[in-house]
Amino acid sequence: MSWDSFDDELWDEYQWESHINEIEQKSDRLKEIINATLGENGPGWTRFMKEFSSEQEALDAYIEEELLFEEAYYPDDDEFDSEDDEEWDDLFFNSDEDPFLEDDDEEEGDSDVFNEEESDDAEDFLDGEEWKAESDDYIMSDYGSLENLKIYSESREIGIGLLHISRNHSEILKNRYYLEFVSGTLDICIKLAAGYGFGFERDVLGANIAYAKKALTSANRALAMLQHLKKKASVFTKEEYLKLHERIFELRNDIGIYVQELRDQFRSSI
Repeated sequence: MSWDSFDDELWDEYQWESHINEIEQKSDRLKEIINATLGENGPGWTRFMKEFSSEQEALDAYIEEELLFEEAYYPDDDEFDSEDDEEWDDLFFNSDEDPFLEDDDEEEGDSDVFNEEESDDAEDFLDGEEWKAESDDYIMSDYGSLENLKIYSESREIGIGLLHISRNHSEILKNRYYLEFVSGTLDICIKLAAGYGFGFERDVLGANIAYAKKALTSANRALAMLQHLKKKASVFTKEEYLKLHERIFELRNDIGIYVQELRDQFRSSI
């Protein structure tokens, strides 16, 4: 996502965070209305587990839906303003000449060849940029790929594992604390994806930081809820608990480092 801030002021992470909080409140109200209309109970990820046999597909569908709820309240960067529309109308409808016609002395065949060569060059250029999406050097840039962001891929793997446990031990879905734990853990993926979707340009980097901070908060809550489950409910074996705690603990620390790296990048861009 790349579009100018709502005014000429460069928003920092705190201004973006305040705005995102308002959007999340609207999203929550919208989800409540939809769930009440459909008569659904329980977290949204449980619905996707019924729709998909693959935990991976269920998680990806859930993340996509959650992101759509928030994106619904952001401006559409494909919209033209009225002045742009008028300029294009003047260009095409109020001119006696076609602005895209070549000079009369230029042969039509030459023009086609030139356009074809230009198109091939553009495609070659785009193909030449694809390697950046696979390179670790471009992860924190608009050339990078979310799938290569290690904290996202790790949070996603943890989420897939939890959905697998949920499917194989459906009785634990009756445990309210377990549902809250899984929802909080999956929220890490959602917030990281939402932030990465904004990109790393100077005018939207603050939003990326704000969402990364929310992912960090979700990781801390997941750890606290996991400890609560250990004390109050026999959901995981000792080995499962220790492994899960270790993975989320390390993920939380790595997200903290990621937040600091984003902040450094924001400061260096000013």
